[in-house]
Amino acid sequence: MSTETSTFTTTDAALTRDEMAALVAADIPAGAFVNLGIGQPTNVSNYLTADQGVTLHTENGMLGMGPVATGDDIDEDLINAGKIPVTELPGASYFHHADSFAMMRGGHLDVCVLGAFQVSGAGDLANWHTGAPGAIPAVGGAMDLAIGAKSTWVMMGLFTKTGESKLVQALSYPVTGLGCVSRIYTEAAIFELAGGNVTVRSTHGISFEELAERLPVELVRAA
Repeated sequence: MSTETSTFTTTDAALTRDEMAALVAADIPAGAFVNLGIGQPTNVSNYLTADQGVTLHTENGMLGMGPVATGDDIDEDLINAGKIPVTELPGASYFHHADSFAMMRGGHLDVCVLGAFQVSGAGDLANWHTGAPGAIPAVGGAMDLAIGAKSTWVMMGLFTKTGESKLVQALSYPVTGLGCVSRIYTEAAIFELAGGNVTVRSTHGISFEELAERLPVELVRAA
């Protein structure tokens, strides 16, 4: 999948989660097979258009998932891996989760979009455990997706509740995958990761200079 850098842009306000999801959806190539992780990435399904021809996969055994189900469309037996009710599109198919994981591990997915606790400037991903005492680990299919998909993108808040950057020089949390993340979508900026460089594609509610001061990694502004 292409990870070419776009021209740098900026907006006055930080992105909402829905705006982030819409940007991710718009960036997914036509005809791609895609897995959306638990949490923020789930919302991406609501912004995909029919003419994109994107096919959504979920590791609990479904291909052809539609948007999140609401109201009368909710079927308690039709859920994604995050136990969120979803819809099905014409031609949807169902299979054992072992077959679903074989699709993930076999390189059959073009893009996966995952949440994260941390991402390093080298594209290392930590998203299953903070390492904190008493924290409940939740690896799910993240390791298989991060390494098996042709492109791994992350959606996350850029800063913790206490203001630390989640984009770091080196992971301090347990590793999910090494060198696997090529793009990060946050409320404050969108980043492209390639060749050891962290390129800022856009900023939102913050200037490039302010962003560079707050993050512990060297940043490159998109041309």
